[in-house]
Amino acid sequence: MNDATDRAPAGEAWPFQEARKILARLARRPKKEVFFETGYGPSGLPHIGTFGEVQRVSMVRQAFRDLAPEIATRLVAFSDDMDGLRKVPGNIPNQAMVAQHLGKPLTSIPDPFGKYESFGHHNNAMLRDFLDRFGIEYEFRSATDQYKRGVFDATLLKVLERHDEIAAVVLPTLGAERKETYSPILPISPKSGRVLQVPLVERKVDAGTVVFRDEDGTLTEVPVTGGHVKMQWKCDWAMRWAAFDVDFEMSGKDLIDSVKLSSQIVRVLGGEPPIAPIVELFLDEKGEKISKSRGNGLTIEEWLKYASTESLGMFMFHAPQRAKKLYFDVIPKNFDDYLGQLAAYREQDANARKQNPVWFIHQGKPPAEDVPVTFGLLLNLVAAANTDDPKVLWGFVSRYAPNATPEANPILDSMVGYAIRYYLDFVLPDKKHRAPTDLERAALEDLVKTLAALPAGADAEAIQNQVYEVGKRHGFTSLRDWFKAMYETLFGQSAGPRMGSFIALYGVPETIALVRRALAGELVGEAV
Repeated sequence: MNDATDRAPAGEAWPFQEARKILARLARRPKKEVFFETGYGPSGLPHIGTFGEVQRVSMVRQAFRDLAPEIATRLVAFSDDMDGLRKVPGNIPNQAMVAQHLGKPLTSIPDPFGKYESFGHHNNAMLRDFLDRFGIEYEFRSATDQYKRGVFDATLLKVLERHDEIAAVVLPTLGAERKETYSPILPISPKSGRVLQVPLVERKVDAGTVVFRDEDGTLTEVPVTGGHVKMQWKCDWAMRWAAFDVDFEMSGKDLIDSVKLSSQIVRVLGGEPPIAPIVELFLDEKGEKISKSRGNGLTIEEWLKYASTESLGMFMFHAPQRAKKLYFDVIPKNFDDYLGQLAAYREQDANARKQNPVWFIHQGKPPAEDVPVTFGLLLNLVAAANTDDPKVLWGFVSRYAPNATPEANPILDSMVGYAIRYYLDFVLPDKKHRAPTDLERAALEDLVKTLAALPAGADAEAIQNQVYEVGKRHGFTSLRDWFKAMYETLFGQSAGPRMGSFIALYGVPETIALVRRALAGELVGEAV
């Protein structure tokens, strides 16, 4: 174990770097099982950021298991579903009904979708469905269940005993008005069922109860155990860390101050804060933080309509310490990044494979399938072939890669369907072909002649070289301008595929026909 805690090797993947920190923690605090946790506030439907936290922690767990296979681990996805709902999310039905239950725990609010026992149960089910779909090994825990079953009772009694010490940590961070009512212990009204942010009139440590003034003005006494109170969330986080002896939990940049505060509180409770790396936030296409209640940014269902679970895993793996925009335009790049890493994995040795994102995405067992085309190439094939029929597209693919079949190449087969949906929804509406300039027209006419003169069976690289030569012969300021001209006149886009690969896939005669249509002005104004 000591060797594994040495300085991380140069270029080591970030999950291994985090796993080494856990090993160093164990050297100070030996234990038989490492506890990984992720948190979910189910006040809104789960979004990709929620999922990303779980998958990233799962990746660290996998790296830890590789470094220390003899040490048991568990990953708990914890839902803070006893939290009182403060505002109605803007992306749910029956908002007026939900508004009548503001302040109540999420598991005490009827499901606005009419499917589950409560709004909290509904959102929990959505989270679990997403995680199950990705094959992540985890254990789900509900705050409501844990509170009511007494899992936190011993720690809650300690919170009661050390109330003033905890308050002393939190009060300096609060505004004047909130200071007047603050307590880390939030009683739940036996009459209204709401989680109350009210001052405690009395704390009875020996009895394990608190006295508060309920909403109707009456003095009410409840035990802090058995689900009769709820911790204010920063204290709740620390209480959970202490109760479970959590070793590792990641959180977003917006929670830096909360992590510091909860770390102080867990020490007051006699525990030690977990390793808690901060990751950057996901942003929408406007550069704004993704919010569950606002429903901006991509949902997991939306991503999975247009690309695979593995492509989303690739997005989550890359640079967690860097803020990234999360909207539809990032899907093709991440899909192709995944395919590139999958291809590289087959050629790597055992050590290099463990630094490859696909080792983490597939829990150490990536598929062996050779995918002969990229997602970006398929998008352009859909455009050029002017079809949404998978069988037609497979006809082109089979000619390009004779050994590929839908049965033998399930990744490629799914890519065809994804490409059709993505093209129809995001590429087609913005396509706008333009007519070639005089310079471009001369180059395109030369391209037709050059392609027609190619020997039968010319491969993608040979075709690419000839496309380059055409551009060189026609005085473009840069070859980039030549390729952009082809993209805009042939595909109606400012960016496009590697032309040699596209022509090899689409076919030389078919490409010649496409160029001739552009020269004849038949594509101008068309959406396909």
